[in-house]
Amino acid sequence: MFIFSIHTAAHMSLQRRTNWRHTANSRVGARAGYQYVGLGDETLTLPGWIAPGQMGSSVALKMLRDMGNTGKAFTLVDGLGVFHGLYILADFDETHTYLSRHGRGRKIEFSLNLTRIDEDQADQLLGDLKLPQFGPAGTSLGELL
Repeated sequence: MFIFSIHTAAHMSLQRRTNWRHTANSRVGARAGYQYVGLGDETLTLPGWIAPGQMGSSVALKMLRDMGNTGKAFTLVDGLGVFHGLYILADFDETHTYLSRHGRGRKIEFSLNLTRIDEDQADQLLGDLKLPQFGPAGTSLGELL
């Protein structure tokens, strides 16, 4: 739905954060014991900036905000065509600096936070968009990876 580029909004870096869930079990006379209970959140942070009229477009930032307003998940595919999973747009920050006389930022820095969801939530969050089916008997791309 959105392609990051110099013409739209290029991100300068990608930060990935992965959590694993552990529960604490109290023990008498010892530190708590921990038990692994599963995967936690996986989030991506994409910071970048645009200079409307020079590099990037403020319309692109509006498109990202509109995508977040849908509440839907979106597939994340890199420039090599590798599928990285389904993500919801969790947070979007922007800072306008070097304001013009009309109050518009000549430089707009942004940071987009994405949170990965599991494919079992795909039907309810992808809406009309569906994951491609591959392999025998409808094996999904996630199962092949």
